[in-house]
Amino acid sequence: MGKGYRQGRLGEEIRKIISEMLLREIKDPRLSNGLISLSDVEVTSDGSYATCFVTYISTKKGEEAASEEEEILEGLRSAKGLFKKEIGRQIKLRHIPELIFKMDHSMDYGRHIDEVIAKLGKKDE
Repeated sequence: MGKGYRQGRLGEEIRKIISEMLLREIKDPRLSNGLISLSDVEVTSDGSYATCFVTYISTKKGEEAASEEEEILEGLRSAKGLFKKEIGRQIKLRHIPELIFKMDHSMDYGRHIDEVIAKLGKKDE
């Protein structure tokens, strides 16, 4: 089932609000280590849950990157109340969706696919 018009609009508004708060209001040291952005927010059809996909650009690899990502998710979870309060203030809703934060690894996957395609192109020559 596709994303409805209302869920898409609500997800985009939530993404804007949280992104703005990350830039200006949230002072958690766990969230100030690198470049953090929300790539997408998907709202369920009944509006009870909003899954926020977080993109983080890191220079670290392997175990250090995984622990850093978990630290960022923990920081976002601790600020969840502030996010919900601001969403409720800016968007008139009866029920504010429960926020779920997940790391978005689609950029890494896309980079990997580009590398594989580039290797295939070099073999053909």
